[in-house]
Amino acid sequence: MTKVLITGINGFVGKALGDELVTKGFNINGAVRPSVPVDFPDTITKFVIKDIDSKTDWQNALEGVDVVIHLAARVHIIKETASDALAEFRTVNVEGTLNLACQAVRAGVKRFIFISSIKVNGEGTLLGQPYTEADQAAPVDPYGISKREAEDALHRLASETGMDVVIIRPPLVYGPGVKANFQSMMRWLDRPVPLPLGAIHNRRSLVALDNLIDLIITCIHHPAAANQVFIAGDGEDLSTTELLQRLATALGKTAWLVPVPVPVLMCAASLLGKQAVAQRLCGSLQVDISKARDLLGWTPPVSVDEALHKTALHYMKSCKC
Repeated sequence: MTKVLITGINGFVGKALGDELVTKGFNINGAVRPSVPVDFPDTITKFVIKDIDSKTDWQNALEGVDVVIHLAARVHIIKETASDALAEFRTVNVEGTLNLACQAVRAGVKRFIFISSIKVNGEGTLLGQPYTEADQAAPVDPYGISKREAEDALHRLASETGMDVVIIRPPLVYGPGVKANFQSMMRWLDRPVPLPLGAIHNRRSLVALDNLIDLIITCIHHPAAANQVFIAGDGEDLSTTELLQRLATALGKTAWLVPVPVPVLMCAASLLGKQAVAQRLCGSLQVDISKARDLLGWTPPVSVDEALHKTALHYMKSCKC
């Protein structure tokens, strides 16, 4: 029986991944933060990890482990308060990741799966020119830079030690229990609130939680995944307008979208100091998942509309407030 250590198992992706691996018969160790409530099957062995940095002791959590799936990270923070944000990201995402990977080598771990971010590629694409794994990395913010540096460190470690490293770069992940901006969109549509987003013709790639988990599980044993980078995605790109319309349908609502021209939106956002938000809503960010399809024979098992329906159903049952 394959034994897997999942870091960040009490997070949005980690909990769903742990639950799925348990159903498939894996032996699971789960690393959790002490201050975060834990709710997962008793069959998962819990290890409390206070801080993740260059000094974290992973020895007990790694005992007998065959595969590490490293999800835990310092994530993008909207209202950053650290005086040196990049240093804070590097402490957790670079030094902490490399420390875990080095200890994994010593513990005899065969494969290290690192969940990175599409932000390693950059912040946006030209319409019809999706990111691929072969593109030169161009991270912009401290989070993306730290993830890229962690990837580089893992590649070096793999070449020096022989431990397989697999890197997965997801774009925005959505699914049951999603928070942040995606949850806000559901609240807007549920009320309903008029939104000036009815004339946006961009293209953005997302990845459903079920699809990301399926790709991660595929990479646990697939021999062709060794020492590769894969971009995750649903295989269907949506404009912001189309996403809102289809999400509204999943919620059983009608989207109240006002067709305001994009230049007007961008100008208003600039005046309000919301350029970054407007860029995410109006700009394109497309990914190409051909490598995972071709090399792993992987196909996203869940369609966008199926995933939106599951997300909306969970919201309507438990997340409305």
